Order: sequence, then C-alpha cells, then structure tokens
Amino acid sequence: DRIEKHVLVEAPGNNAVDLLQDASGLSKQRVKTAMTKGAVWLTRGRSTRRLRRASRALRAGDEVHLYYDAKILGEEPAAPSLIADVGEYSVWYKPYGLRSQGSKWGDHCTVMRWAEKHLTPERPAFTVHRLDRAANGLILVAHAKKLAAALSTLFRERQVEKRYEAWIAGDFSAQPAVLRVEKPIDQNQAVSEFSFVRLEDGRSLVDVRIETGRKHQIRRHLADLGFPIIGDRLYGAGEQDGCDLQLTAYLLAFHCPVRNKPVEYRLDTAAIVAHT
Repeated sequence: DRIEKHVLVEAPGNNAVDLLQDASGLSKQRVKTAMTKGAVWLTRGRSTRRLRRASRALRAGDEVHLYYDAKILGEEPAAPSLIADVGEYSVWYKPYGLRSQGSKWGDHCTVMRWAEKHLTPERPAFTVHRLDRAANGLILVAHAKKLAAALSTLFRERQVEKRYEAWIAGDFSAQPAVLRVEKPIDQNQAVSEFSFVRLEDGRSLVDVRIETGRKHQIRRHLADLGFPIIGDRLYGAGEQDGCDLQLTAYLLAFHCPVRNKPVEYRLDTAAIVAHT
C-alpha cells in the first residue's frame, strides 16, 4: 500500500524522521530508508527538493512530504555501465529495467542516482533526455545545470543524431531501403526511419533513426506498420515472446559543448543478438 503524508514544521529543531514516523506509523528505519531512496521531500518557500539527510535542520514553516510505496522502494536497481566520463557530463549504458529518472516515490532505481553515487569525484546529476525503462542503450547524464540546459537544447533542436537497433516480428526485407514514417503521436509530430539489416529465424533486425523523441515513438510506429518489437508488452506480443524488449539505443552523436568538437558514442552492436 502507498502512504502519502505532508507535515508542516511548527518549530525549529523538529526532526523530519520523527515527524514522519508520527504521521505515518512507519518505523524510523523505514522512514530513513525512504529518505535515502528519494521518497522524502522538503518544501522551503517556493523550493521543493528531495530530503536525504535525517540530520538536516528544519525551520518553522517548512513542510516535509513522504511518498512511501514498499514495492517501489523494494526494487533493486540494475547496474548501468560507464561508457565515458567527460567531467561535466557522462555517458552510460542503461540496461533493461533501469529508469532514466525518478518520481516523487523515489529515485534509487535511476541512472541519475547511480551516477551521483558511483562517479569519482562525486557530483550532482541532471536529466538531459530519456530512454524507456523497457529499452536499453546509451544515455547522457549532465553534472552541471548549465550543461544540462545546453545538452537539452541540442536534443530539443534535433541536433543530436540518435540511432537504435530493434529486433522485430516478421520479414522486413521487402520494405523500402529507408522506410520513413511521419505519423503523429498524441497530436505531436513524430518522424522515424527504418532500414532492414538482416533476417534471422523469422525475425528482422532493423536500424532506426528518429528525428523526434515522442513517448514510445519507435515501438508505436513499428507496431502500426505490423512489425512489433520482440518483447514489447505494450504494443506487441511481449508476454509470449518471453524476453525483454529488443530495442537498443546504440549511437549518440552531437557537437560537444565541453570539448567544442563533434563527438560520437557508439555501442558494439555486434554483441546485440535476438534473445529468445
């Protein structure tokens, strides 16, 4: 069950753990665990941020918030792999199941939080773009607000080349060499391009380039074409496929604002196989 509590701090010196324990009925240890996993927030004035330190001094007028979901907090994050550390940003391989960003219910199963805890030297992490929880592949993490804004602008203005590989159901070989799909998603423009790579056991490997980044864009466009991605539980036959979503973000290329030159980050796609 979920527990959501909001407690006004009436006097300085109040302790967040004690206040939330009294309000929720949870043990102090459970409140502390929720705190370290990003499920406790502090509102001070117009600012609301995660509260991770039980010892943080509170002021009268502050408000503490608890968003407790035992199922979410009990999840164990899959470990990402560091591809490159540029200082002001890093590049990671995000495995299936790891989230790009957290929610009010916690952030311990996100690549952002993993980066904050495991990079040396330690530094904050900021979201630049997202990759579906069900997908795997390359993702950027910024470590300075200005750079996060600069990288986000590159994505928004379509100055980042993003390429994917997907294993799909059926034979795609009869399609055009580059099949361009311009089909809106949720009333927003969405453009994808698909190219056949090879056929294997009745499944096709396709190379994907996207100009826009709508939610589940690749998955929805391919499903609409009649070629759902293997392992897709939303738009395909994922339960029957018996495997994770076979969608990998294998390339990110852009003009690096730190090095002031073009950069390209690529996974070794030779290692990508159709899992059954």
